[in-house]
Amino acid sequence: MVAALKIENLSKVYKNGVQALKGISFEVAQGDFFALLGPNGAGKSTTLGIISSTVIKSGGSVSIMGHDLEMDPFNAKRFLGVMPQEINLNIFETPLQILLTQASYYGMSRKVAVGRAQMLLEKLELIDKRDQQTRMLSGGMKRRLMIARALIHDPAVVILDEPTAGVDVELRKLMWDFFVDLNRQGLTVILTTHYLEEAENLCRNLAIINRGEIVRIDSMSHLIHELEQETLILDVEEVLIDVPNIPWPSRLLNAHQLAVDVARGQSLNALFLALQQQNINVLSMRNESNRLEQLFIKLVKEHRS
Repeated sequence: MVAALKIENLSKVYKNGVQALKGISFEVAQGDFFALLGPNGAGKSTTLGIISSTVIKSGGSVSIMGHDLEMDPFNAKRFLGVMPQEINLNIFETPLQILLTQASYYGMSRKVAVGRAQMLLEKLELIDKRDQQTRMLSGGMKRRLMIARALIHDPAVVILDEPTAGVDVELRKLMWDFFVDLNRQGLTVILTTHYLEEAENLCRNLAIINRGEIVRIDSMSHLIHELEQETLILDVEEVLIDVPNIPWPSRLLNAHQLAVDVARGQSLNALFLALQQQNINVLSMRNESNRLEQLFIKLVKEHRS
């Protein structure tokens, strides 16, 4: 099976001499939910720009569903949908007009395009706004319309560049539920985000880029497993006055919450048993901070040194 996206030795040097990409290579398998992560200026936007044909590469190759972007651009682009970070809609067109215009670029018949546009507007809760000028829509509605525009031609691969930047919690959940459902149906999703908890919760594989180089390519589960320590927040039934006497660094957050530092490989069952021996019952548990964010900072610091 061909890769959904294959990048080989991709490089980019801008006219001012800045080398944004230094020969990066990675693949995204069909049906994957893949994250491309990195700090500002790492090369993410340049990479996505080359894939979406808005930036001219200096060297290397990009293939989408087995079609080389330079040698066979028509078929390569036919399989790709892109949702950019910045809102770039024609504010004087209606959502339906925007989707039908986008569909026409891919040679879709009007009948097919209208049906698909109606379906996407329905799923993204925009159907009642289909005939309003886009300038009348809220920011969240415009972002949902950009999702519909990226998907109107039924691509096999979609790129989401910071899709939830600045959106509220309710909209973020709607967007991710929508894409998780599409991914289960076979759509390959490539995500960039600064909300690393999103990448940890959604993505199966990832590449971390820094200073134009790939720092790491791995599965999310394997990368998270490398963390040496994580802090767990335990909600307990009893009222705590003092920190319990257990062989783990811990501190009280309030009378019903205990923060415990647990090293990799340490048994959680042993922790719970130690607490039970002091008549402390754990009701729930969660991570204090995002584990991927900790690891991301660690890897980037190692790469800079």
